[in-house]
Amino acid sequence: MTIRLDMREALSKAPQALGESAKAVGGFFRRHLSHDGGFLGRDGRSDLYYTVFGLEASLSLGVDLAVDLVTRYLDGFGTGESLDLVHLASLIRCRANLSDVSGGEILTRHLLEYRSRDGGFNMAPGAEQGSAYGSFLALGAWQDLGIDCPDADAMARSIASLQRSDGGYANEASMTAGATPATAAAVSVLHDLGCPVPESAVRWLLDRVSPLGGFEAIRFGESHGVPDLLSTATALRALALLGISAGAMKDKHMDYLDSLWDKQGGFRGHWADDVVDCEYTYYGLLALGTLAE
Repeated sequence: MTIRLDMREALSKAPQALGESAKAVGGFFRRHLSHDGGFLGRDGRSDLYYTVFGLEASLSLGVDLAVDLVTRYLDGFGTGESLDLVHLASLIRCRANLSDVSGGEILTRHLLEYRSRDGGFNMAPGAEQGSAYGSFLALGAWQDLGIDCPDADAMARSIASLQRSDGGYANEASMTAGATPATAAAVSVLHDLGCPVPESAVRWLLDRVSPLGGFEAIRFGESHGVPDLLSTATALRALALLGISAGAMKDKHMDYLDSLWDKQGGFRGHWADDVVDCEYTYYGLLALGTLAE
């Protein structure tokens, strides 16, 4: 199963936890679909990156959308020659969700521009070393294009070079400490490439669980940090890929997610965040769906 389809399957299970609130989520996504066919970002304007989250969540939950309008919005980006890696991967993923990955040859050529010299992928074209997030995005894009990742062994080695001595993975080679989203991305890439995931990485992720529920992005010494939704959703999903459930922490994770819920029908990214957007609502649903499995 591809990264995208795995996440869609988890998203589809979120209504089990949402109950009647599922209707509010549908309303939230419909309100965030702009008249031009893109989903609104945090600045109130259509954004291709946010369109991934709005479109994918809506389709997974069966929300009634004007799909033709979204298709016309995507068509405005052509074959993505002017897009950076994040938005190129977003375009490919959106089109895959609509079962239309046209212009595959050009998309493939452009995607290869972001391959790093060590075989991974990086936001910067021609970088010396790959990043965890860059390789995660690129692998998902290759899967959505229906093409085997070229030199997958090199990508796996690139990911392996990002593991730090404590077991976590840094996003970039220049970073000295691991972070939860980067470690979750690395675990996902290794899993999808059929490579073994180090036990040290699993222990590191499990150690990022907050006593309050949720996962912390980083930790300084023995002191617990503040959990956030991105870290929580990505860590839960990565662990689920390895067959590891939330166990006794499930109720606390649910309570944490409830604390981020907004009556608008979406989720905030963390306790200090006062904006409810498509991205974090997607991650809230992903976490809920994973916990419901």
